[in-house]
Amino acid sequence: MQAWRLDDGHQTLVLGAHGTQLPEVVYWGAPLVADADLGALLAAHASDVTGGMLDALPDLSILPEAARSFQGQPGLILRDADGAPLWPVFRFASAHPGPAGLELVYADDALGLSYRAIFGTDRGSGVITAQAMLQAARPVRVEWLAAPVLPASQYADEMIDFAGRWCGEFLVVRTPWSAGMRSRENRTGRSGHEHFPGLFIPERGTTNTQGRAFGFHYGWSGGHKMIAEELACGRRQIQFGHAPGTDHAAATCFETAPLYAVWSDAGLNGCAVAFQRHLRDTIVTWPAQSRPRPVHYNCWEAVYFDHDLSVLADIATRAAALGAERFVLDDGWFGLRDDDTSSLGDWTVDRRKYPEGLAPLISHVRGLGMGFGLWLEPEMVNPDSALYRAHPDWALGAVDQTLGRQQMALNMALPAVRDHLYAAIAALLRDHRIDYIKWDHNRVLPMPDAAQTRGSLALLDRLRADFPQVEIESCASGGGRIDFGILQRTQRVWLSDSNDALERLRIQHDAALVLPLAVTGSHVGPRQCHTSGRTLDIHFRAWVAAQRHMGFEMDPRELTAQEAAVLQSVTAWWKRNRDWRERADILRLDSPDPAVIAEQQMAADGARFVVFAGKAATSRQIVPRPLRLTGLDPAADYRVELINRDTAPILSRAMPALKAGPLVLPGSVLLNQGLNLPWSFPETIWVIEGQRL
Repeated sequence: MQAWRLDDGHQTLVLGAHGTQLPEVVYWGAPLVADADLGALLAAHASDVTGGMLDALPDLSILPEAARSFQGQPGLILRDADGAPLWPVFRFASAHPGPAGLELVYADDALGLSYRAIFGTDRGSGVITAQAMLQAARPVRVEWLAAPVLPASQYADEMIDFAGRWCGEFLVVRTPWSAGMRSRENRTGRSGHEHFPGLFIPERGTTNTQGRAFGFHYGWSGGHKMIAEELACGRRQIQFGHAPGTDHAAATCFETAPLYAVWSDAGLNGCAVAFQRHLRDTIVTWPAQSRPRPVHYNCWEAVYFDHDLSVLADIATRAAALGAERFVLDDGWFGLRDDDTSSLGDWTVDRRKYPEGLAPLISHVRGLGMGFGLWLEPEMVNPDSALYRAHPDWALGAVDQTLGRQQMALNMALPAVRDHLYAAIAALLRDHRIDYIKWDHNRVLPMPDAAQTRGSLALLDRLRADFPQVEIESCASGGGRIDFGILQRTQRVWLSDSNDALERLRIQHDAALVLPLAVTGSHVGPRQCHTSGRTLDIHFRAWVAAQRHMGFEMDPRELTAQEAAVLQSVTAWWKRNRDWRERADILRLDSPDPAVIAEQQMAADGARFVVFAGKAATSRQIVPRPLRLTGLDPAADYRVELINRDTAPILSRAMPALKAGPLVLPGSVLLNQGLNLPWSFPETIWVIEGQRL
């Protein structure tokens, strides 16, 4: 018997193995006492067998082996260089435990294979990291290699993952557990609107704020596959790995991306907080940790491709007056780019639009006290471009492929492509005072290819090494490339191309299961949204954007004086509170009214919070239901204040206490009874500040 344990103060994971076989998870949950008998856990983990079964259950190991009669999805599907199937049987080689992790090595000497599983812990966040590596003495073909396989709770009735689309990201999908396999395979070549690489397993009765749950995220920006399988015996397994077949060539070394996993006894919020903290504090590399997140202005929905220096200078002046601290020049500044049919790949300034280059605009923007950012889409090329005409062989896929947004992908696996792009981008960064790049990726790949992803990440790594003070935003038609892999190289994600505040309210709420405020861009869009056609009030648009990393993306010349005043006021509130909110936990609230989408942002020290309660639709009942808060000290008193009570509509005719002014209430009341909010129209939001006394 062999056993190892991983502890991070939040949870304990115990791995146990019989003899020299691969280990399986025999315990995952609340922290165990230091002297827990791991051998007893392994013995207690054993299951009985009955008629119609093998004489013993094959281990549900971290790499389930078909050659050991495992009847579910194996963790490794392997062929030799000629395509003949291989059936490895791994045996223990060595173990290397450390203070914050564990490395296990297993080998199949007959086939010349070595398997390594590497586990890490993070006491700050409570996230466990697991990664697998395979080495071969001679080239082999890997059809499937799972990150270390973890079990799923048999106390769960359903699983939660995400679907999505352009302008409709992070759509929650709840699937009941049943015998067999739920397999989700993303072959788009990026993490994708359609298939965010994450999974949550809530146990029976779990909500946002209470109960036990497990969370998983696969940190890879290419295509991935997820398997959630209930075996015939009732055991359940979770597997994540690269999309099968995306490593096209035979090779001697393969590795998965890290799988991030967490156990929670504080509901789904426990998983969410762990992922938020781990991303913000461990994954993201901040160019200046102490620098506050600046309020953005992006010019895309103001001018699109119609760039004129005098117009942009006027817009920048107005944006700065509203409170913007960074101006981002979006698509249309380069090549001969008058629409989306040409010039991708030609990363030189369009002298028709900017006769003196970008320097005059940058000088004007910086004179207003704002930083300057620039839009790029380096991994793509238009057939109508100087680059494609010079190097048609640099495009990925067939010549007659279906285009996406009139463009093709460059083959990022080619060193010449990466060198060319590095030179072009480095020249822009050396020649201009640019402190921010919006890095877009507007089409899926013609076929999935892991080498494409590795090449893109290598280019980002090279640029980050040479220009460490430049921040980068990951955008892929909005939220098409969001994962911990890309966020090791970037500092912000563009969650959705939709600036519709009603859509954003829901998208932001569900994305908070993984993403913290500091990386999640959210902008105040035009009065009439360009992607939905919906017209929304400025108060609602401004407060929804203020829930995350705030910005504006409209033509400020359309604002009335009243709208400008509202936007200035909300932006000033965001700036006053950003220091503590950038490190706040986003806690999703369990609203008893399905029309209300609510969250509570809790300061790291628990001394203050803000609640956003957005009304996305008409309520079934006429009087608002109370809203319970979470994460408070029941024995403490809290001062709570509805800070936007002056926006109450005329049909809100009474004077409930919150509408009249601040209240002081015990934490136990806020946790158990909740707050009675005033009546409101749909497409409005209440904002409540709280402070522990």
